[in-house]
Amino acid sequence: MTTTVIDGNVAGDGAAPRRLPRIPLIDQLRALALIAMAVYHFTWDLGFFGYIEPETATTGGWKLFARVIAGSFLFLAGFSLVLGHVRGFRAKPFLVRLGKIGLAAAAITIATWFAFRETFIFFGILHAIAAASLVGLLFLRLPPFVTLLAAAAAAVAPLYLRAPLFDHPALWWVGLSVDIPRSNDYVPLLPWLAPVLLGIAAGRLFVASPLPERLAGFGGQANDRWKSLLETAGRHSLAIYLIHQPVLIALVYGFSLVVPAPAADPVVSYTKSCMRACQNERGEGFCRSFCGCTLDGLRQENLFTGLMRGAIDVTKDERIAAISSQCTMDAETKTDPKE
Repeated sequence: MTTTVIDGNVAGDGAAPRRLPRIPLIDQLRALALIAMAVYHFTWDLGFFGYIEPETATTGGWKLFARVIAGSFLFLAGFSLVLGHVRGFRAKPFLVRLGKIGLAAAAITIATWFAFRETFIFFGILHAIAAASLVGLLFLRLPPFVTLLAAAAAAVAPLYLRAPLFDHPALWWVGLSVDIPRSNDYVPLLPWLAPVLLGIAAGRLFVASPLPERLAGFGGQANDRWKSLLETAGRHSLAIYLIHQPVLIALVYGFSLVVPAPAADPVVSYTKSCMRACQNERGEGFCRSFCGCTLDGLRQENLFTGLMRGAIDVTKDERIAAISSQCTMDAETKTDPKE
């Protein structure tokens, strides 16, 4: 019997003495990760179309949820790398899989470039899986302890190694830029190589244990239809990943034509946007004073409506710069200098 791996490939003949049994549970776990991702993307879609707060999916618990989902996919990618090559490195299946993921990643980049020019996906989860799979090859035969040390190093690297050198767009994929680039799905190699390496270490320990044989029948009963559906979905995860978001967007868009979302209050929208941008650098007290001041200034100069319509370029309009400069000085005199 052969081994089902995370990416849907099947281990074939090789020189390794041990042949692993098929483990349906792995495909089912991958399908559960897909379901979680679909839930997250649906939440993002609701915010994009105005049914919930636009920042809902990118803040608080939802932000943590997204990171857990990404981590689970990358962990399973590393785990699968071990299972797929447990009987020796298989170059052709690896390159075929890498090519499919690379083409899918390129398709997402091109599609989002046209759909969301300012926040297109230049290095998302599929890009990360492709790049981390190449790096992961170096660890397939190393002791798990070494791989775990490398995972820890990858996880903490952005905390200590950020430098202006990596602010160049050609190096954004590394993950060490000082200024974080805008993207709807940014999964740079560092620190996201860490869960892949953790998956590789776990996979090495897994294949060296009795667990493969013990788990071979777990989750594979034919009378459990939902398990069978999960397994099927897990085997076709790449296709499902590519089509699920366009389908969800189409559904929400269709619904919006029948039941439009309530119009957002422009004052509330501006204040929230201003506060989010300001609090990346200053304290809450300063930001509340600054944002209230700029709102009043924009209204007095009859600039607010044009700004909210996108008819004014904030980087070039001297009136906006003058209001911002004056409000900065005013806010600094009203708040604690430490803020």
